[in-house]
Amino acid sequence: MSAMPSSSTGVAAELAPSPPPRSRAQWADVAKGVCILLVVLWHVIMKHYLRIEWQLPVPIPGAWGAFGDQLLPLRMPVFFTISGLFAAGAAARTWAEVRRSRIATFCYLYVVWFALHTLVFSLVPGFDTLAAHTWRQALEYLTITPTNLWYLLALVVYFVLAKVSLRLPTGLVLGAALLLSAAASAGWLAGPGNRGQLYQNLFFFLAGLRLKPWVQRWAATAGPRLLALCVTAYAGGLLLVTILGAKQWFGVWPALCSIAVLTGIAGAVQLARIPRLSGGLAALGRNTLPIYVMHLPLLALMHLLLLRPLSASGPLPQFVAACVLPVVLTAFLVAVCLYLRRGVLAVGGWWLFELPAGRLPRWGR
Repeated sequence: MSAMPSSSTGVAAELAPSPPPRSRAQWADVAKGVCILLVVLWHVIMKHYLRIEWQLPVPIPGAWGAFGDQLLPLRMPVFFTISGLFAAGAAARTWAEVRRSRIATFCYLYVVWFALHTLVFSLVPGFDTLAAHTWRQALEYLTITPTNLWYLLALVVYFVLAKVSLRLPTGLVLGAALLLSAAASAGWLAGPGNRGQLYQNLFFFLAGLRLKPWVQRWAATAGPRLLALCVTAYAGGLLLVTILGAKQWFGVWPALCSIAVLTGIAGAVQLARIPRLSGGLAALGRNTLPIYVMHLPLLALMHLLLLRPLSASGPLPQFVAACVLPVVLTAFLVAVCLYLRRGVLAVGGWWLFELPAGRLPRWGR
């Protein structure tokens, strides 16, 4: 995720901040901006909000939890589809360029932020997240069972697979990835931690990369009527999956996620046409790295600070908090992440967001 050390081989466009190139579609950055907000909101709800001891006569917390659940097929599949879209050009570069700008960079970022997350989470042992407490756990979480930083590790794996399979037929590559997604979502493969997510979302990354012209055509034709049709199909699919208990039926979950991706792209196109919203959301979409890597440790500290006071507060404060806390805390965390990034860069901490070997900060050249 514009004060990064360099723009030539730095953090990939999936996460790196940059001014919008002329060829970069506004709707794609808007989609990423919405997705990162939904990721933070999901963590706020599941890791803090629902842990509060609510004493309310109405099920407001349950409604927020249900709302978060309905967006599960949308958040990361859309995020990875856009990441694949932006990665289409990079995958065609030489192995030397890909190793440096993608593989080494994301491995480095995963290790650095894994260490920082582990340190912070050790201070908040009651916080509900995957955190290493022994060296064996650390080794496992750094390799085969990624933590909530799994998106970074997934990009490493996905770029390697995209590069290796570049000359294979698109139907074969996407078919194999779809089978993997279906098997993982059906529970046929062991998926501790976030390993299952890594299996399930490869298809969407490769689809964005391999089907870039088709995705662009879909975005170009996605008007309000098409969006309404997609929303209806998505809502109907969610309802059917819930009624039938079909979430783990083979192929059902990736099919629902695919409808969600079409819906998300169509929705992003419409949001991109609203000037008062599109600028801010697109800016977030071009600056997702600091939000992604910093919001969870900050949330853990907020959980430590707020859990007991909110659990012990009276009916009226609890009612107000139950209604607005997820939105307010999400907005607060996003703002703090962006301000912290600015401060970290100002004191020379660019290496937290960029692979430092053989590089100097832009202002130091």
